[in-house]
Amino acid sequence: MPGGARISLNFMDSSLSSLKNCQSYINTGMDIATHVALDLVENFSFGMWYSCDVLISKTYIDDAEDVKSIENVMLEYAAMDRELNHYVEAIEETVNQIKRENPENMPDLKYLVKEKFTALESKNSDSDLQRNEKYLYFQDQLKEMRKQFRHQSGDDNEAIEQIDEDIVVTQSQMNFICPITQMEMKRPVRNKVCGHTYEEDAILKIIQTRKQQKKKVRCPKIGCSHADVKGSDLVPDEALKRAIDSQNKQSWSTLEKSAGYDAATKEICC
Repeated sequence: MPGGARISLNFMDSSLSSLKNCQSYINTGMDIATHVALDLVENFSFGMWYSCDVLISKTYIDDAEDVKSIENVMLEYAAMDRELNHYVEAIEETVNQIKRENPENMPDLKYLVKEKFTALESKNSDSDLQRNEKYLYFQDQLKEMRKQFRHQSGDDNEAIEQIDEDIVVTQSQMNFICPITQMEMKRPVRNKVCGHTYEEDAILKIIQTRKQQKKKVRCPKIGCSHADVKGSDLVPDEALKRAIDSQNKQSWSTLEKSAGYDAATKEICC
């Protein structure tokens, strides 16, 4: 291959590296947008105001408009990610073509890349954006967050509703327990294949051990048929982590109030 060709291909390799760095910025932006949306749902799913340690109001706030705005931002990020991926693919295909054909005279690389990029872009559809992995994670976590906080925000004016709420809370707390450690999870991760959650360190340790033994890992959740759990299939379950933290805060608040009431009663009685 002529020296000029090597220089041109080296330049393209450098461009390719820069583009891939840009992808990391897009991923970071999508992660931040997801956390902001979860913050909105967590903080505005319902408002509580206390007076003299008595709940006096519970107001539901519609967060749909703000979350919708963030969803639009996520779709814009997904569009940028798709465009960047097409540029990367077009450059890689051009480089491989040149190496494969090894022409005596270097063709117009810019034209070749643009031609391949345009062909890829012509196949775009809106559904592509909604299949973006981070967009799907965004939607999944919002759904889980709302579900978790609905479990914690029932109306307890009627005794039967209180019983139902207690059952829901108990079921929710059961979901907080890792099927491996049988303890409350601190860093839950979800298996994208079967949907079950585990303590991150516990499942990764099992995967590493089985890998050394050259064996597959069956999902530790009783009754699950998934027989090949992989580290690449695990994603942080931010919604569940927030629900666990919120439940613990409420439990501590209840204990503190109970302790304060007992102390005040004891002081009055004595």
